[in-house]
Amino acid sequence: MKLKHKDDVKAAVDMTPMIDCVFLLLVFFMVSTTFNKQEADISFALPGTAEQSDAVEIPDEQIIQITEAGNVFLNDLEYDAPTDADMPELVKTLILFRQTADANRVPAMITIAPEDNVKQQRVVDVLNACTAAKIANVTFAVGSEDEEI
Repeated sequence: MKLKHKDDVKAAVDMTPMIDCVFLLLVFFMVSTTFNKQEADISFALPGTAEQSDAVEIPDEQIIQITEAGNVFLNDLEYDAPTDADMPELVKTLILFRQTADANRVPAMITIAPEDNVKQQRVVDVLNACTAAKIANVTFAVGSEDEEI
């Protein structure tokens, strides 16, 4: 009696479940990713010393103080919450300041005075607010006047 041999059946891998998993992972990572705004390029002058023989009339400037807790003060008035990165109140005030300075033909100047242990992100938030208000003359305070050397 002759035995019949069955043909060898080749194993096939079904790709459909794997493709489904890949697409589900892709959708998951796209949904769970946070998108941050690209920070604008801000040109500002670093503090330095310069010798001058004649007295120069200094235009009005606004001083922005940043505390360690993230509070932002513009001329001793607090603006926005410490967790608010967009700072709409500060931007609105800076726009009004720039418009007033432009009307008086005086350069709009801002001095940022952060405390020693301020998070750098909060300083960047203030710089972004200055950029949104289109203020180009931004400087940093070197230290407080009552510090002893």
